[in-house]
Amino acid sequence: MQIFLLIIGALAVLILGIVTYSMFLPPNVKVERTLLIAAPAAAIFDRVNILRNWELWSPWQQLDPAMKIVYGEKESGVGAGFSWESRHRHVGNGSMTIVESRPVEYIATNSNFMHQGIARGYFRFEPVAGGTQVTWGMQADMGQNPIRKLLGLVMDKWVGSDFEKGLANLRQVLA
Repeated sequence: MQIFLLIIGALAVLILGIVTYSMFLPPNVKVERTLLIAAPAAAIFDRVNILRNWELWSPWQQLDPAMKIVYGEKESGVGAGFSWESRHRHVGNGSMTIVESRPVEYIATNSNFMHQGIARGYFRFEPVAGGTQVTWGMQADMGQNPIRKLLGLVMDKWVGSDFEKGLANLRQVLA
């Protein structure tokens, strides 16, 4: 019985420690990756702004080619969007809408992945010597939930690697 109480006590201290630690974590998470692509900004912009083009380079499309995608009425620019359904655990279900689109410069999206709330995604296209510096990023508010805030610690690794694959795919499509 003493061992059982010791284990319960240790678990209680561990949980209390995790909750206390999470209170000091910021609720906002930012993930960002950048890649130089040897193509004009206009060509890259169209690959992102026209949502059907995502099927050519999206890292999640590669994870689950059988993913069901439903596009909205608008194909590109502000108001264009799509939703997806996937049985693959790294793809899941969700939706995305373009909320800002400045030609050849910037695109912002709102995404709702697995009904976890809205994450703000963005793409920046900066002409530089040798092509275009493309930045893909996202910002999300994890709220005050201790578990979500702890998950925020690994978002850069999880989502960042997907952004790296997506940017590399985008570069390959434009080669």
